[in-house]
Amino acid sequence: MKSKILALLFFFALSSQQLFGSTQASVDEVLDTSGKKLRVDANYYIIPATPFFICGFVSCFNISGGVSLETTSESCPLDVVVVKQSLGLPLRFKPLNNNLGVIRVSTYLNIMFSNQSSNSRCPRDSLVWKIDPFSKEETFVTTGGVLGNPGSQTIRNWFKIEKHDDAYKLVYCPNVCSSCKHVCKDIGNYVNKTGEMRLALTNDPFKVMFQKV
Repeated sequence: MKSKILALLFFFALSSQQLFGSTQASVDEVLDTSGKKLRVDANYYIIPATPFFICGFVSCFNISGGVSLETTSESCPLDVVVVKQSLGLPLRFKPLNNNLGVIRVSTYLNIMFSNQSSNSRCPRDSLVWKIDPFSKEETFVTTGGVLGNPGSQTIRNWFKIEKHDDAYKLVYCPNVCSSCKHVCKDIGNYVNKTGEMRLALTNDPFKVMFQKV
């Protein structure tokens, strides 16, 4: 009898250790380029962790740039793009549990541009990110989303930050409510015929870092 009790206690301790370990792994804080924790009340640039180069006959040039707003059509809202040789526009991250104070890996959050004046062309639209199915082939990241209010009506507005090699990646993840049964998808760069880079759902994630403004 005593041996059975000891075996049960050992099994419980092992299970608790495994559960605790998995929990710890899922709540790592996201760090900025200075090694400090991303905070809910701070502004950040999203910049590529891997530089983009364009090469000529003599040398290559770094054309890396950050995430910004741009109109890719005649209609609103504005789309999320990667601009060359610029840090882009400041952004904020709003987790589902806004009381955390810091941004953690693998937690549901909204992403939004923090400067409303940058939206002068479409002032009626919010600067909260959402995904926009452009066609059966492409799904782009745009603005005009809803902040908070998790549910089936806002599933296009939820994202996560995940570890990716020695940096991070952005993931569209709509499973924020019990009835939202969808597959999470990586966000990468879609380059059109004119060389413009838009954020879109892809199989090749955009490897990013976060630089505090």
